[in-house]
Amino acid sequence: MTRIALGIEYDGTAFSGWQRQKHARSVQGCLEQALAAIAEHPIEVTAAGRTDAGVHACGQVVHFDTTAQRPDRAWLRGVNSQLPDAIGVRWVRDPGAGFDARRSGLSRCYRYLLLDDPLSPVLWRDRVGWTYKRLSVEPMHLAAQMLVGEHDFSSFRAAGCQAHHPVRRILSVNVKREGRLIAIDIEANAFLHHMVRNIVGSLMVIGSGEQPPEWLGEVLAARDRRVAGITAPAAGLYLLGVRYPAEHGLPDPAPGPVFA
Repeated sequence: MTRIALGIEYDGTAFSGWQRQKHARSVQGCLEQALAAIAEHPIEVTAAGRTDAGVHACGQVVHFDTTAQRPDRAWLRGVNSQLPDAIGVRWVRDPGAGFDARRSGLSRCYRYLLLDDPLSPVLWRDRVGWTYKRLSVEPMHLAAQMLVGEHDFSSFRAAGCQAHHPVRRILSVNVKREGRLIAIDIEANAFLHHMVRNIVGSLMVIGSGEQPPEWLGEVLAARDRRVAGITAPAAGLYLLGVRYPAEHGLPDPAPGPVFA
């Protein structure tokens, strides 16, 4: 039995999310079907993290075990030939002994792309979050630094979150303008359900001038989802990638997408 790691990119618009489902089209389901066609036996993949419906990925990482002996080009080009256009394998690696796409990860990196424009986007409607309010990036970035470190993130946790506890460690948060868009980059050891989107919703309140930067610290301390901002739309969220110990020899997280 051989363990193989893959880097996956996908447009989540047309899928019910990452996780395999019996009566809905999922990224995992399509990938496992494509892998099984090349391996010639059923394949089950383990992902670094599950993404919701409409969320995209530049660097999802998965592993699977197989008895099939295939060259890397078969796992790359062969599998891609079996996948829908919205999903693609970007790299193949032998991660070595003991690798687990989910458990071996040191941190996860996400980017949220937000358009602040009086008119809603047309060509980017499934690629970015949108607000008609003009946002100021500087106070958003300042406020976001209050989240860095290990905290109880209950205020940014979805009601249906199944995590055993709400404590997570954010390593960095950066808010900046990229062309016409605002890019919010967050790296953490792990994330709660909707955590990034709920943080973005609260940063929007600060960027619009409705609350000062200090308000985000009060929201964090409250440990109460009801006091935070809205859940930002799924369309703007991208899983950039996962950092692993160097011994596994896997690529660093992909650079985030930017639309001019």
